[in-house]
Formats: sequence, C-alpha cells, structure tokens
Amino acid sequence: MGQVLLLNADAQPVSYLPLSAIQWKEAIIYLWLDKVTVLEWYDDWMVRSESWETRVPAVMMLKDMQKRKHKPRFSKANLYIRDLYTCQYCSTPYAKSNLTLDHVVPLSKGGKTSWTNIVAACKSCNGRKADKTHMKPIRAPYAPDYYDLVNRRKQLDMSIAHPSWTAYL
Repeated sequence: MGQVLLLNADAQPVSYLPLSAIQWKEAIIYLWLDKVTVLEWYDDWMVRSESWETRVPAVMMLKDMQKRKHKPRFSKANLYIRDLYTCQYCSTPYAKSNLTLDHVVPLSKGGKTSWTNIVAACKSCNGRKADKTHMKPIRAPYAPDYYDLVNRRKQLDMSIAHPSWTAYL
C-alpha cells in the first residue's frame, strides 16, 4: 500500500519501464500543486493537516503531457523483460533470481555489453556456455524500442496496488 498510479495526459501510464507508480506523499504534492486530475481514490484512506484533509488518490492523470522516451535504457531489468524472463538457451522461464546475463560473443573474444550481444540465461546454461561461442541463443538478441518493451512488459505479471489500476494497464 502507499502506491499511486500516475498516468500521462493521454490516460496511459507515464512509464511501464518501470511502472509509473509513485508514493502517496508525492501524489499529495501533485494534487496540492494542481498538476493532476484524480481518477480513482482509496476508499478508506484519509490524510490530514491542520487546515486540509483529503482521501489518498489511487490513480491520477497529469494535466500536461509528459514526453515519452523512444529508446529504452539498457539495463538488466529491461533485458529480462525483452527476453520475458526466459533463458534464451533452454527456453525455460525463470524468476529473476535464477537468471543471469550472458554475452553471446564473450568479452574475452571481443564481445560488447549491448542489447545486440546479451541475452538472459539460466545459471546452468550460462555455466555450460562459459566463455565459448558453441551455444547459440534461440532468439537473436536485439535492441528493442520503447513500445516493443512495453508490449513485452504487458505479457508479464504486474504488481497492482489498487483494483482500479487494471482498467489503465
């Protein structure tokens, strides 16, 4: 509890990567500054000051459109999303704690740390491959654009802090 879904002026989340959920205190500041329209409220949660009280928002929409990035940042979390938390060698889905990043062309053989040379791999496959090139990933690594990554993120489970969020995700 304590999360508020922040939507852009087009009623889509400001970001899926990570999901634009903000802390309730930040949400109250946006509300006080009149930068948002509240779409949904927590029914049983009030906050008070000496001169003001309000229910805590569950979903808010910005009044002004915030520009979206088209190129997602290269990160472990985004790479796992691109690969749908699935080992690219044995095609088995894993929890984040059981996945590693594997350089298709190992660093020792001139490979780079980039979208096009790294895949998600289970610990077993990564250990078996080591610094060799004999194993090839099932799907070639690629640099996704923002919308491709968002569509992949939508295929995965999301943490929903309030039932009203499902209408916007």
